[in-house]
Amino acid sequence: MSAKSPYYATANRLDLGFNALVGRLARLGISLAGSAELSVRGRKSGAMQRIPVNPFTHSGSQYLVSARGHSQWVRNMRAAGGGELRVGRKLRTFTAAEITDPAEQATVLRGYLKRWGWEVNRFFRGVTANSSDAELLAAAPDHPVFRITVSD
Repeated sequence: MSAKSPYYATANRLDLGFNALVGRLARLGISLAGSAELSVRGRKSGAMQRIPVNPFTHSGSQYLVSARGHSQWVRNMRAAGGGELRVGRKLRTFTAAEITDPAEQATVLRGYLKRWGWEVNRFFRGVTANSSDAELLAAAPDHPVFRITVSD
């Protein structure tokens, strides 16, 4: 029996266009509903890879959540241990620690879905901010969560 592949929702053309627009706006200093552009060093190329993200603050800590699952930026973040968030000229360098406790991850996911669900619910396959604790716990392994610490 083969192991289950990690969940990853690939981007369609509309997603790619939306991401390009949001990333460009962030570079110009325009944040859509709190979005920012993430730069993280590629684990193979060594070049900085950029993607728009939705930083989330919960109980005084900042988080990055991968709505699409185990994406390339997640794999790069695991290898790099941090990156940069940009909105216009404001650049924040940070370190990242992946949350591995499912209960903590589910709590962050619930808050994230309350804040960003309007944009990302479709990637959570029926799980929403109003889902049960058990449903959020079941979804947690598919959506990596990183606590970030900004080093201003």
